[in-house]
Amino acid sequence: MEKTALLTGFVVMSLGSLALYAKGPKSNAVRHHTQIHSLVPFIAATSYLAMYLGTMVLTRQDGVTLYLPRYADWLFTTPLLLAGLVALALHEHPRQGGYLVAIIGLDALMIVTGLLSAISFDGTVRLVWFLWSCAAFAGVYAILWGPLRQRSASYGGALDEAYRKNTTQLSVVWLAYPVVFALGPEGFGTISSAASVWIILILDVVAKVVYGYVAGERLKAAEPELQRREERRLA
Repeated sequence: MEKTALLTGFVVMSLGSLALYAKGPKSNAVRHHTQIHSLVPFIAATSYLAMYLGTMVLTRQDGVTLYLPRYADWLFTTPLLLAGLVALALHEHPRQGGYLVAIIGLDALMIVTGLLSAISFDGTVRLVWFLWSCAAFAGVYAILWGPLRQRSASYGGALDEAYRKNTTQLSVVWLAYPVVFALGPEGFGTISSAASVWIILILDVVAKVVYGYVAGERLKAAEPELQRREERRLA
């Protein structure tokens, strides 16, 4: 069952990457967003291929299977998705380094501490790392819905609408990941390893392929506004 899910993930992510690049907008103003959204499932496809082949798939002392490529995937893909949101929130404003570094730093900390939780055999240590990972996760949300949302709202227009809708969609989907982690074999073991792999696959498809397509359509609607800003910046 798990092998089937992993192979399915590789195929879906590979095809999704190609489709997103083929269908995404490619004008100078939004081309980098298309590149980001098509790269994300390509990285995920690499992760699923590694897991299917058994590369860096380890077994914890209590027999729980640990899929380490999954964490490598998240360490690359979530910062890319966040970078796209930061660019939207600040409407391509060049002075975005502080927000970008802060949110990616918190995101990376969330993933690394999540991995520390997964590999910890002691239940108390595992819980501590999980809660610390959730704290970093809350920090990511605080930046997305705090200063970045305020900056985006102050500009208004189609770009603000795209930021609000994209952030809402990702925020809802991403909330499910720590829940699945907590209930899965790495956490309390409420659901089986196979069920966990299938659920995360579905979440990955929604967060990386479906989101990439929908975000691309929203960017098409905001493309005239982005184009005007690009022209003013280069003038």
